[in-house]
Amino acid sequence: MARNAEKAMTALARFRQAQLEEGKVKERRPFLASECNELPKAEKWRRQIISEISKKVAQIQNAGLGEFKIRDLNDEINKLLREKGHWEVRIKELGGPDYGRIGPKMLDHEGKEVPGNRGYKYFGAAKDLPGVRELFEKEPAQPPRKTRAELMKDIDAEYYGYRDEDDGVLVPLEQEYEKQVIAEAVAKWKAEKEARLAGGGGVKEAEEEEEEYIYAVKDDEQSDDETRDQMEGEDGAQTFIAHVPVPSQKEIEEALVRRKKMELLQKYASESLMAQSEEAKTLLGL
Repeated sequence: MARNAEKAMTALARFRQAQLEEGKVKERRPFLASECNELPKAEKWRRQIISEISKKVAQIQNAGLGEFKIRDLNDEINKLLREKGHWEVRIKELGGPDYGRIGPKMLDHEGKEVPGNRGYKYFGAAKDLPGVRELFEKEPAQPPRKTRAELMKDIDAEYYGYRDEDDGVLVPLEQEYEKQVIAEAVAKWKAEKEARLAGGGGVKEAEEEEEEYIYAVKDDEQSDDETRDQMEGEDGAQTFIAHVPVPSQKEIEEALVRRKKMELLQKYASESLMAQSEEAKTLLGL
């Protein structure tokens, strides 16, 4: 059985269609939506555009059409979508419904916009075209950064190297290297000693200047016990050596009396009396 498309292309079908359209003038869609001033016709042209978009969206699903044909179909679909938007604006201007808000969005949702390129959409097989597939690939998400608390969880004594000796490998290596370094230092010292003896004509090492022994006790130094015994008197009373002048008990009492007199004078004597007293002392040479 032939398909519907093949039936429509038969000579009888084309003749019958010509008879039906005889005497009729086929009206074409205006190029600009602003040229239409009738609301029913504007809605008619909108429905026609939607029908064309649906057919082309169905055609573009076939990936075997070829790259150039798919790109042309995708451009035509985007052009019809823009034209549909113009007619919807014109319908709203003529007092019709606002299809931009209440109209179906199925045709728009089938397309996919490239990030950063708003308005142009790719439909069907156009999404898998070379150069387009890469635009839709998302970059792999970066791993979340660890917080300071999470980083501090991995820091323990082993992080600072306090457990390096626990594996039983490092300590023997260090001991072996230590013995090697000591042997090299001893050999170097012996070689230098032999070189000095050979260069000095057999002069012994005793003739070299000896280093001062800092722990030797000199004869003129006396211990604290001896010094303390000398400071004690015959009767056992302890004596002190004063390095600053120390007033006697009598001098302290006289200073306290003078201070008390001055306080009493400042408290009870008038300024004139104080002035006279100072003048008298000056005249007497006190």
